[in-house]
Amino acid sequence: MSKFKKICCLAFSVLTVALGAGCGDAPAANTNTGSEKIANFNAPRDGEDIVVLTIANYGDVKIKLFEDLAPKGSQNFRELTAQGYYDGLTFHRIISQFMIQGGDPMGTGTGGESIWGGKFDGGIPKDLYHFTGAVAYANSGSTSTNGSQFYIVVNKPIDDAYLDGIEQQKGTKFDAQVREKYKEVGGEPFLDGDYTVFGQVIEGMEIVEEISKVPTGQGDAPKTPVVILKAAVTPAQADPSDSTEASDSAE
Repeated sequence: MSKFKKICCLAFSVLTVALGAGCGDAPAANTNTGSEKIANFNAPRDGEDIVVLTIANYGDVKIKLFEDLAPKGSQNFRELTAQGYYDGLTFHRIISQFMIQGGDPMGTGTGGESIWGGKFDGGIPKDLYHFTGAVAYANSGSTSTNGSQFYIVVNKPIDDAYLDGIEQQKGTKFDAQVREKYKEVGGEPFLDGDYTVFGQVIEGMEIVEEISKVPTGQGDAPKTPVVILKAAVTPAQADPSDSTEASDSAE
């Protein structure tokens, strides 16, 4: 079996098991990409709601929500956060160079529900991809099984050979700008088209990467619990040093 097929088989098996009830940053730049085909790195507007996860012993991770592109996914995450749903929950599954997964009140990957009292379909939002720092819902086979569980993609270097292999296996074609962005910032393109991306880490990606390296045991569970002390909805504050120029362009 080729190296690529081994990686893809592992990724698929991990997703199937890890995301049983759901799934399971590039550097999460706070600038625009300058590409109409990539929305992940568009900065939040001044006063726009973002979510801040305060993680015990680590610090704050700030997440931009894409209300326009992923309205149901964003609404679910924002309202669960506002209700205090995520307070005290853990990142129960961690895989280096893949993702960290949390949001399950059971802490096992088998629980959780949406604000609508069950599962919901967030679809596959246009122009959002699994770049490093992307935030998406875990599912158990389709986006119609989204609940409360979410994952954050951690950095994995991507090259043309890996992207070519995904295209061959999945019968898809990456847009040239998307391909170049994956090569620039990393991520997990194998997940594109199967999960609802609804957010992007805009600050605290170094914390996510640090968490992704913690020792794990059976079922990829961290040996020392990684706890979300508090999740809060708060208005974004525009950075006056940010430029409207496409300094993070994929072109």
